[in-house]
Amino acid sequence: MTVGSSPEFPAPLGQEAPPPSDTRPQAELLEPPVAGGALPFLGHGWKLARDPLAFLSQLRDHGDVVRLKLGPKTVYAVTTPALTGAVALSPHYIIAGPLWESLEGLLGKEGVATANGPLHRRQRRTIQPAFRLDAIPAYGPIMAEEAQALVERWRSGEVLDITAESFRVAVRVSARCLMRGSYMDDRADRICGALATLFSGMYQRMVLPLGPLYRIPVPANLEFNRALADLHLLVDEIVADRRASGQKPDDLLTALLEAKDDNGEPIGEQEIHDQVIAIITPGSETVGSMIMSLLLVLTEHPELGDKIRDEVKSVVGDRPIAFEDARKLTFTANVIVETMRLYPAVWILTRRAVTDTELGGYRIPAGADLVYSPYAIQRDARSYERHEEFDPDRWLPERSKDVPKYAMTPFSVGNRKCPSDHFSMAELTLITAAIAAAFRFEQAPGSDPRPRIGITLRPRRLLVRALPR
Repeated sequence: MTVGSSPEFPAPLGQEAPPPSDTRPQAELLEPPVAGGALPFLGHGWKLARDPLAFLSQLRDHGDVVRLKLGPKTVYAVTTPALTGAVALSPHYIIAGPLWESLEGLLGKEGVATANGPLHRRQRRTIQPAFRLDAIPAYGPIMAEEAQALVERWRSGEVLDITAESFRVAVRVSARCLMRGSYMDDRADRICGALATLFSGMYQRMVLPLGPLYRIPVPANLEFNRALADLHLLVDEIVADRRASGQKPDDLLTALLEAKDDNGEPIGEQEIHDQVIAIITPGSETVGSMIMSLLLVLTEHPELGDKIRDEVKSVVGDRPIAFEDARKLTFTANVIVETMRLYPAVWILTRRAVTDTELGGYRIPAGADLVYSPYAIQRDARSYERHEEFDPDRWLPERSKDVPKYAMTPFSVGNRKCPSDHFSMAELTLITAAIAAAFRFEQAPGSDPRPRIGITLRPRRLLVRALPR
């Protein structure tokens, strides 16, 4: 990390030109091999629904690019770090495909997460100032305050439902930093409940695209629709409360309410709505999932918590942790990065080819959907020594240079790189340091640490006791 910066990823996470394209005519390019085990009608969707992590992790054994069947669709799975980097950096592929189609009901079509082309570029210009490296320190007191509030709340010794605790703090940090105001306090629980239902249902809709069947009024569909309606109502309430207050704090919500389109006119209500969804939903879900995974790691590797405690004590002493301390907590940051490697919240991504192109010597037709898995890439034995071992020291500068390019991209690369990467790393560093310095953790009876497969990846049900140090 550089002096004066917020916490950021160790090397190698730069952006460089993708591998050169094959210049042969389309007719001379090969078709990728088809993965075995497809069922009639469902194709490979049943494997993705039953054990997606294992299924995606073995696809590289069948080729660098492999064809899958998801219901009636043919999808191209990309399995190597170099080719996933090429997809992320190439203008021939856009945000689209089964993942994003499943998310449109939540995120809309006019938010920065799902938009493409000129609309996406204009939206990034609007939100980017809030996430500039020099803007992050202004959020530091809020992040530190929320981290300390966790410590105080956990002193009771009660069994903690880490799902609720993680999403609550993630939503509060996001809301307080980016949409200044206390009006989010009484809505955090509603947001967390709605997101838990929505992200589970959206993954099912992605791997089994059964269309009209999801409109049948069975309990699961009704619960999904209620959660979706409640989240959209919450967003409308947030925007209405800000407008009614007449206040214009220097935050992201004010920037959206005052943003102009390419013709100099105020942006539409739907775009404002979709952008607010993009502020509170993907970021809160991914950061909340990572906090859960970090707590799981601390229960399974208590020696890591001891080392974090020692680092915090050497940097901070006996006073509360402040934002200015975070850049010095290098071991803590490496624990976070290694957790992201083994338990990436964003574990699956899709793109769509906008023109006939090639990838790794294979023909990719225009309109084809592509899928790749950061989980599979980041656990591949061809990229990492002792690939299943939790080893934060692999991110020390002298060792991280041996990791292949694009084998560790938890915030993606290129023009779709998450704008809140430094923000999220600062938040995770302060929270992890504060709780590990104060407590040791053990799982409580009834805890289920197995992966919960949704749009994001996190422990299924993590119940923890916080034992004061």
